[in-house]
Amino acid sequence: MRGGTSRGPFFRAADLPADVALRDRVLLAAMGSPDRRQIDGLGGAHPLTSKVGIVRRGREPGVDLDFLFAQLQPDRDTVDTTPNCGNMLAAVVPFALETGMVAAQGETSRFRVLTLNTGMQCDVTVRTPAGRVEYEGDARIDGVPGTSAPIAISFLDTAGSVCSGLLPTGRVRDVVDGVDVTCIDNGMPLVMLRAADVGRTGYESVEAMNADAELKARLERLRLACGRVMGLGDVADRNYPKMTLIAPPRHGGSVCTRSFIPQLCHDAIGVLAAVTVGTACVLEGSVCDGVAVVPAGRVKGVSVEHPTGEFGVELEVDPAQPQHVTRAALLRTARLVMRGDVMIPASVWKGNPR
Repeated sequence: MRGGTSRGPFFRAADLPADVALRDRVLLAAMGSPDRRQIDGLGGAHPLTSKVGIVRRGREPGVDLDFLFAQLQPDRDTVDTTPNCGNMLAAVVPFALETGMVAAQGETSRFRVLTLNTGMQCDVTVRTPAGRVEYEGDARIDGVPGTSAPIAISFLDTAGSVCSGLLPTGRVRDVVDGVDVTCIDNGMPLVMLRAADVGRTGYESVEAMNADAELKARLERLRLACGRVMGLGDVADRNYPKMTLIAPPRHGGSVCTRSFIPQLCHDAIGVLAAVTVGTACVLEGSVCDGVAVVPAGRVKGVSVEHPTGEFGVELEVDPAQPQHVTRAALLRTARLVMRGDVMIPASVWKGNPR
């Protein structure tokens, strides 16, 4: 499935080994990791195409589907199920409908999804005319060619998805390793900093960012230090916190970003990273203060500019507590790319080569 600007195989949980260690070896074999080309598997030689979705029927009251996201890396033998992925989340309901886990409800179908990685719940609405998922439509998201049917995602409670709270250090701004940062988690743990504070404009191309060895080393040192102050411990082998450089908007949006996942500059920005950036934009005193352009009112549309376009997030704030975000909603698209069998070597999964 393509989900948003990511892609990867989706599995029914019952089709994978119950033993976690064996399951992870099966996923590595399916994707062809570790190998930077992933030549022996389904991976696309990039973190955005080295993702896996695992889905089952919901087991909690009011929850329709449980979703476990797994982030693999092309050149590593790691399977990380601690972070969320809002892009792959967009493909969960279409996958469940395609496999008969749930049934269409009419012209549109809405299901509650629990992301097992962090316990986050959301409502996902897809178009299902004639009882089938509709993939074609006029919705466009930057980072994906063409247009598709819209998929609406409304997050119910994203603050402190991995960390202890929205602001895991207890402050809206910190100085870490000599740099002003906002450490924040509203769906994705981020370390946000002004590009100018590390001698960059924030408008550099993805290629220039990825070729900037000095910057990447500086950001990784800062990431490791922030991981500790955010209560995450040693994050050297984790995919979070992600680093996000910000600059004033250039194309009529709210803020310009360059996001790292965690050491490679993202061609766009992740769904939950965009939600978290948008949240920081409405927090007085964050590193976005004086940089971001944010509309007035209780419901705020925040446009997050990224290297291949922009990502719109709708945030609703509590009028009694202006820094408390009560709702985050956005639009994604997805597509069924193929269905079939992926072959697993018997030496990895004895007795079941599928």
